[in-house]
Amino acid sequence: MDYEKNFEQWLQSDELSQDEKARLRALNEEEKKEMFFCPLQFGTAGMRGVLDLGTNRMNVFTVRRATKGLAEYIKTLGEEAMQRGVVISYDTRRFSSEFSIEVAKVLAQNNINAYLFDTVHPVPMCSFAIRRLNAIAGVMITASHNPKIYNGYKVYGEDGAQMSPESTDKVVEFIDKTPYFGICEAEVDLTADNIKGLDNQKVHPYITVIGKSVDDAYFDTISKLSLSPEAVEKYGKNVKIVYTPVHGSGYMPVTTILSRMGITVNVVKEQALPDTEFSTVRVPNPEEADTLRLGVELADKIGSDVVIGTDPDADRMGIAIRNDEGKFVLLNGNQIGVLLANYIFLRKKETGTLPKNGALVKTIVTTELARELATSYGVATFDVLTGFKFIGEKIKEWEQSGEYTYLFGFEESYGSLVGTHARDKDAVVASMTFAEMICYFDSVGKRIYDVLQDLYKEFGYYVEKARSITFGGLDGMQKMANIMSEIRSTAFDCIDGTKVLAQSDFVLGKKTYADGTVENIDLPKTNAFKLHLENGDWICVRPSGTEPKLKFYVATSKTSQSAATEKAEAYLAYMENLVK
Repeated sequence: MDYEKNFEQWLQSDELSQDEKARLRALNEEEKKEMFFCPLQFGTAGMRGVLDLGTNRMNVFTVRRATKGLAEYIKTLGEEAMQRGVVISYDTRRFSSEFSIEVAKVLAQNNINAYLFDTVHPVPMCSFAIRRLNAIAGVMITASHNPKIYNGYKVYGEDGAQMSPESTDKVVEFIDKTPYFGICEAEVDLTADNIKGLDNQKVHPYITVIGKSVDDAYFDTISKLSLSPEAVEKYGKNVKIVYTPVHGSGYMPVTTILSRMGITVNVVKEQALPDTEFSTVRVPNPEEADTLRLGVELADKIGSDVVIGTDPDADRMGIAIRNDEGKFVLLNGNQIGVLLANYIFLRKKETGTLPKNGALVKTIVTTELARELATSYGVATFDVLTGFKFIGEKIKEWEQSGEYTYLFGFEESYGSLVGTHARDKDAVVASMTFAEMICYFDSVGKRIYDVLQDLYKEFGYYVEKARSITFGGLDGMQKMANIMSEIRSTAFDCIDGTKVLAQSDFVLGKKTYADGTVENIDLPKTNAFKLHLENGDWICVRPSGTEPKLKFYVATSKTSQSAATEKAEAYLAYMENLVK
């Protein structure tokens, strides 16, 4: 695409202010290329980018254009789909509320009903609302846990899961035909301030503001997922749990549900209120120690053993726990998922509610410890591609067929779903379940750290590690494509002394064994490549779906944690050297 032509079109537009045009004129040539060389990529996860002017950036013009494309797609589905409408939610990032209002106004101008949350609401409540209101789609304005300079636009289908590839392709066709300027919007005065507190109230013939009634339905639904009400009643008021929403959308729902259950929670005050700058952290990512630092300080002050953190859109949960030495350690997404799965299976077994056809769903880059654990409880395990929509698809499939009963699903990237009320990651219900789990194990004299160590002693020390390499600039995507091609063409025999038994190419949908035997992979095609090694070890490489990053995943299990960690690091070093 001609970036100079795009740049001039924007510079000449009457829809840009004089200040915005001055900003464009001040750009150097490299900045022009970065901001205008292509449209912001729109995929099954929507779009995400740096906040700024330009076709390759997040701004009101790219948001309107994407929404117009979505509107045109919905029109092809018929009048009923237009009446069912679109749920719109947003997190605490820069311009999130403004973008959500832009979405509502564009949809309304196209005679499509819009259901706009009255204030900041997280991903799981957006997914729940789509299902609750029988909407045809949903839009969530968020960039998850990216740095503050980013925002994004996630699109959901009628089941509350991320939109399918087939539907996304059709939306993209309409977006590609849509100009950046001249998009008409409904004439209605909407601001974050004048809609706050409204509930089920029409502010325009096609715009309804939603709030408390949907919130209450969500809380009523997830509270029924409680597995240990007796333990909560006995220990909930005295348990010491620290929680931080990291300035994001989790504050209201997490504190509300814990309060309703009767669990005392100590909130990190410095991170309780929305802050578009996320000023107390480097990045608002609860996977990182710096993000949970204030939580750990509060935990040390009050004598707590657990810190729970949620990211800005409250779809991912991070955890820090105190170890045997009295120091806080971060749990990774695999450890969190296994602890939650173990608790769910254990309590269902103890209460006689564990179904014979129970199923766990995980992704192809998630720990095999989950499979071992599930097998010990008689629970089946299913692997899906990365992306939570694939877990949602399994839930839908089994609801229709009755073949399996969904019990839990999670990704190594800190996302999980307890229950079937939503079709995306839910850190609110994860926080609720984790807090309840603490109460339960308190009742039997165990700390969470002890529970994790017991699992390792029973099944072996599983260590998984991941690393990303960023490829910036105009040729970043091409560099990643070249590397993936080279890896696919490499004949892997042995890695760090461990024999390679097979390799799975998810583009071809084929698993090829060392003896030449080939079997089909019963999963959709995707750009990922996995090596299967002796002793159950594995290595996987795939490009990120939302950022210019190449991701490496490695996994191993040994009789000691130190041996497993050493082996995992050796695998990572091998793969990093391979792409240098």
